[in-house]
Amino acid sequence: MVRQATAEGRLFSRVRVVSLPLSDYIHFGMWVAGFTREAGDDIRYVTREQAVELPQYDYWLFDSRKLVKMHFGDDGRFAHGEVIEDPAVVVEHNYWRDAAKHYATIRDEFVARL
Repeated sequence: MVRQATAEGRLFSRVRVVSLPLSDYIHFGMWVAGFTREAGDDIRYVTREQAVELPQYDYWLFDSRKLVKMHFGDDGRFAHGEVIEDPAVVVEHNYWRDAAKHYATIRDEFVARL
């Protein structure tokens, strides 16, 4: 799906904030990310220590216009996504996305450093 979408001109890009040392789950995710990166997904990593000025919650941006803020239960499981289309809030999250991407390391470089 990623390969087809990027061939059609769509952009897939994400920054993952990770804690050190990396958990087995994050190691697995980084391995899987190698395949989606080859398909055109721009995946970068930043450590939690580098991300102190970023929001302390997960969110997705769609076409830089729609924000989905992720909510998790006390057990860490995904509970629901909150769709936010308030332009001021979306612009703020676009800024945070750009800042995170600027300071993050491309997946292959991050893996090589480990």
